[in-house]
Amino acid sequence: MTKILTPTGVLNVYKEAGFTSHDVVAIVRRAAKTKKVGHTGTLDPDATGVLPVCLGRATKLADQLASKDKTYVAEIILGLETTTGDISGEIVKKRGVSYDTAAIEKVVNSFATRGAYLQVPPMYSAIKIGGKKLYELARKGEIIDRPARSVTIHHIQVTNFEPQANAFTIEVTCSKGTYIRSLAVDIGEALGCGATMGKLVRTQSGIFSIKTAVKLDDIKKAAEDEKLTDLIMPVDKLLPYPKKTISGEILVWAKNGNPVPISAAKGEKFWLCDGDELIGLYASDGEKLRPEVML
Repeated sequence: MTKILTPTGVLNVYKEAGFTSHDVVAIVRRAAKTKKVGHTGTLDPDATGVLPVCLGRATKLADQLASKDKTYVAEIILGLETTTGDISGEIVKKRGVSYDTAAIEKVVNSFATRGAYLQVPPMYSAIKIGGKKLYELARKGEIIDRPARSVTIHHIQVTNFEPQANAFTIEVTCSKGTYIRSLAVDIGEALGCGATMGKLVRTQSGIFSIKTAVKLDDIKKAAEDEKLTDLIMPVDKLLPYPKKTISGEILVWAKNGNPVPISAAKGEKFWLCDGDELIGLYASDGEKLRPEVML
């Protein structure tokens, strides 16, 4: 009986509107015929764009990939406040809008000059407080205080004005954990008229770009044609650290997740290998290489 090898690596998926991140994982899981699948950062169902999905042993790298900066293109609609912070929610307040492009640019640009700032996550989010996800409480009509979290807007600019719609579009590059819906709300408050988020596209997540993202139908077709591995980025290409092939007693230590007596400058990282097989990603403490991620 032929053993089916579990593919290992990352798929740069283009998530289309109408799919949850969980839906994407389920589709990739069926296509790859493996349970070891996980995404690297949730996108709301209405949002589109880059959603890197880890397969096989690469799922152990999901947290590292999720921690990378991300870039979004978002529509900001002025004068509306909704339950969710985006246009999918119920409108709770309407305000008059004095559409001033100079004022809009000044406020938007200010978010890139303040460095880290404290952002309150939306109620409709998967963050857990007291063991319960916020969106579960929100669906019951419960609104609770959420602790603000430090996020950083590295770059932000207005890319298009839509005065007839009381809207404009921004491009923003930000740190992990930034909610663009909350950013839209914060921009609206700073402008004094309230705001909610319209369309949202994630164009970049770490090294993964929307330009090379693959649609789900193309992933299914590649799987049917037994060409899915052509779309999967190997982990050593994703994190291109030098490789060290080891053997003997050191190999045994490494496979058991132990530090190995190989000297290197403190902070240097290496893929340790048993021939062509990756064992794990190791980092130097100045004296030994210690495991960071075991594959």
